[in-house]
Amino acid sequence: MTDNQLRAGRFAGRTVLITGAAQGLGLAMAERFASEGASLAIGDVNADAISGTARRLRHSLGATVAATGLDVTDSVQVNGWVEASVHAHGSIDVLISNAGIIRDNRIENIGDEDWDAVVDVSLKGAFLCSRAVFPHMRVKNYGRIISFSSMSWRGNFGQVNYVAAKAGVVGLTRGLALEGARYGITANAIAPGLIKTPMLESMNSAARDLLVEKVPVRRAGDPADIAEGAAFLASEAAAYITGVVLDVDGGISIGSSLR
Repeated sequence: MTDNQLRAGRFAGRTVLITGAAQGLGLAMAERFASEGASLAIGDVNADAISGTARRLRHSLGATVAATGLDVTDSVQVNGWVEASVHAHGSIDVLISNAGIIRDNRIENIGDEDWDAVVDVSLKGAFLCSRAVFPHMRVKNYGRIISFSSMSWRGNFGQVNYVAAKAGVVGLTRGLALEGARYGITANAIAPGLIKTPMLESMNSAARDLLVEKVPVRRAGDPADIAEGAAFLASEAAAYITGVVLDVDGGISIGSSLR
């Protein structure tokens, strides 16, 4: 039996919740978990887009998937989404908090609204979703919480709001890991590097090429690279891994090199 065949049903019987799943990394992860047998509950602030994603997953993969228009900064919406997922599937096994936005600028040009928007979606959203699923995972004595940070959490020019949010996700993850460990709940973060998403593709080609040249492996990552990391952290193989930040970045977080 091949590795692909072994993994085909790796998440059969598991319920996976993913935020920000209408496109980009969230979509790639939804496709990956669906292909390995998971039942999905996917949410995105763009209700029409997430409904379209669900239809495509059902058609192409025969997936069991429920789509919800979801504002992750609204605790009422988040709690309702989680409770509906529990009602439909009986339990929640994996939460992936992927939703995030950017409002880049120098600090003196970042207004209150731009600060609040970025921190609320990335950090408050991850908190609200984690808080909502935690009791259900604790009762089951099992759970995987994966939250999305970024290579920028270590610091990046013109992104103090984004850096603060993504560094906060790392702190949230470490705290969750300690609280969840005794209940069989692991909590980890993924910090993507330069990945081929609509955001990267929208950049000026010269600027994009300059960034890619800084990546030790000399290429931008693919959303499938992120999905691979998420699937591993959500799997039984990662049961003894908690509280870590998985850098999926082609080595860019290592730092500069003379060669």
